[in-house]
Amino acid sequence: DPGRVYKLLSAGDWHRLRRDGTWAGSPDDVRDGYVHLSRADQVAGTLSKYFADVAELVLLAVDPALLGAELRHEPSRGGALFPHL
Repeated sequence: DPGRVYKLLSAGDWHRLRRDGTWAGSPDDVRDGYVHLSRADQVAGTLSKYFADVAELVLLAVDPALLGAELRHEPSRGGALFPHL
């Protein structure tokens, strides 16, 4: 769905989120101070660059209209715009 944004999570992070009802983000999210997301056309690149060695993953599809904070599209190191929360 091109209107959604996506978050790849390890299966362990997904289980902790479901158990606790909250999630502070991945170590990269915490370090950078925002949650890294991807558009549909960016998921494959994010998967191969950051999650190639992760055996069990969950892909969350997020409706931006349901987010309680502003979604921003900001340039990555390569210049592509990525959604951040």
